[in-house]
Amino acid sequence: MKILKIIALLFCFLVNKAIAQTNQISFQLTAHNNIAVKTIINKKDTAILMFHLAASSVTLTEEALRKIKSVRFERTDSVSSWGGSGNTSRFSSGNELQIGNFSWAKTPIWENKNSGPNTDGKFGLDLFKDKVVGINFEKSTITVNEELPKDIGQYQKLSIDYHDEMMFVSANCELGNSTVSNKFLIHSGYAGSILFDDQFSNTNKLSEQLKITSEKQLKDSYGNVLKTKKAILPNFILGRFNLKNISVGFFDGAIGRQKMSILGGDILKRFNLIIDAKRQFIYLKPNKLKNMDYLDI
Repeated sequence: MKILKIIALLFCFLVNKAIAQTNQISFQLTAHNNIAVKTIINKKDTAILMFHLAASSVTLTEEALRKIKSVRFERTDSVSSWGGSGNTSRFSSGNELQIGNFSWAKTPIWENKNSGPNTDGKFGLDLFKDKVVGINFEKSTITVNEELPKDIGQYQKLSIDYHDEMMFVSANCELGNSTVSNKFLIHSGYAGSILFDDQFSNTNKLSEQLKITSEKQLKDSYGNVLKTKKAILPNFILGRFNLKNISVGFFDGAIGRQKMSILGGDILKRFNLIIDAKRQFIYLKPNKLKNMDYLDI
């Protein structure tokens, strides 16, 4: 009888382990704080796609499409990006996409100019509709489940707000003697920490309030060039968490160009994340990356 119990327990363990493995996707956190995932397209082509929390469509870059031959485009459409409008993109409808043990038939794919360095394109949460999605930066895994995990009480719960179908969270910034609230787009495709919108930057006179460290240029997915200033924010308050002396960016004087503030990968990687199935809440738990130096990118 004891042997039978041991066999039954071993069987349950192996079954539970197999189930746990099937709902996990491995990724690599790149030097630019992007979540890079190996994928297979149309059972023929391999592509490294960036898991992009501010994206909805599956996209491939022009460069990647020089080596990916199984995607057939049907039309060219006008599209907008966070850096500007007046862009065009080719569209393909009937593709099979495989990521880990997950697969999707008839997946639409769009063409982009850019993605994260060393990635061939991107995909977003839309692939996991009505599922709980977790990102564990310590284990380098994305998990997809039906329900929230049992240890969810260990996480900080933040409400998600929406604008143009994109997810935002509220946070506070210490500027001089004031604490100012703002909404930030959850943007795992942005390598830096915080990028402020033009209205916030000019209203709060960030050029005067913060110590400027450098000026750089960014390019969005369609090649629009955006000039940014880098500065140090003394304290960024996200839920109950305080992040000190963060390297942040903004566009001084560029009223109307950068319309939204961004919470990027250099912040997100410091927390293990869970997004509920209805996309109403994001849950944060600090991980071992929390006290790493902020990248100068």
